[in-house]
Amino acid sequence: MYICKISGYIPEVVVSNAYFTQVNGLTDEWILARTGIQERRKVKPGENTNTMAVEAVKLGLDTLPFAPEALDLIVGGTYTPYDTIHSLAHAVQNFLNISDIPVVSISSACSSFVNAMEIVQGYFAMNKAEKALVVLADHNTAYSDDNDTVGGHLWGDGASAIFVSKTRVSESDFLVKDIITGGAGNVGKAAEGVFLRPNDERFMMKYGKDVFLNACTYMAKVTQDILTKNGYKTEDLDYFVPHQANLRITKNVAQTLGLPEDKALSNIQYLGNTGCAGCSIALYENRFRFQKGDLIAVTVFGGGYSYGSMLLEV
Repeated sequence: MYICKISGYIPEVVVSNAYFTQVNGLTDEWILARTGIQERRKVKPGENTNTMAVEAVKLGLDTLPFAPEALDLIVGGTYTPYDTIHSLAHAVQNFLNISDIPVVSISSACSSFVNAMEIVQGYFAMNKAEKALVVLADHNTAYSDDNDTVGGHLWGDGASAIFVSKTRVSESDFLVKDIITGGAGNVGKAAEGVFLRPNDERFMMKYGKDVFLNACTYMAKVTQDILTKNGYKTEDLDYFVPHQANLRITKNVAQTLGLPEDKALSNIQYLGNTGCAGCSIALYENRFRFQKGDLIAVTVFGGGYSYGSMLLEV
């Protein structure tokens, strides 16, 4: 299958590290050293997960290489829903006004991008769809606590839309060569490492070190697995797009894989952790630097310890 178009929506409001110094006393130097984050984006009043998803889709319709009416599957991904019933995928369907097609929303925390793409792969394999839209959005600031000195400074908001075709549509398409996903919800502190329980508690990161260690382990492992499975070595990669959670994780995984840091694309420095939309936003932001034939690994890891990797060829 092929990615035909990627778009991203980045909110206008910028929240600098200086804000958190005022709110909870964390200094710019402290935040930078531990996360790599300088600033993050936040939605304006009246915006939410669904509105961001729709905005990302609107931006993607410009120069879309096929008619939007050809879409016969919508898969949404978020762990910060605005509406748990009329989900972001249904909001996008309503905007596009396309009837009688499968519309589903999933949550596997920050790894939802790759899981959503795998769902599309399955629909294509069963001949139940030919043109799909994956839309990802996380309104993290709706659930985070700015006073939380453990994780309140990590979060940003953002959305992305990925238009996918079973067959090639144009020469600029990205070939999805392979997808591997997995879950490690029975490992370490997966159940308590980082959680969001809307009825009881906002974002909490009780065992950040365990999250960090397992993210580094599983992201490196699944990236190596997908390369080996497809006959590649790490040096064959032109770009590596890891989950945008922490710049230290990105550097650790790149070092484990033996990749130069300039091959690892990152936007967490100025967007914060945008959840399951982070990797696809990074693909969108860097779309003009990719060259024909480039090999790209997109690797994700989510709270609850879900993980996955997708191998792309431009």
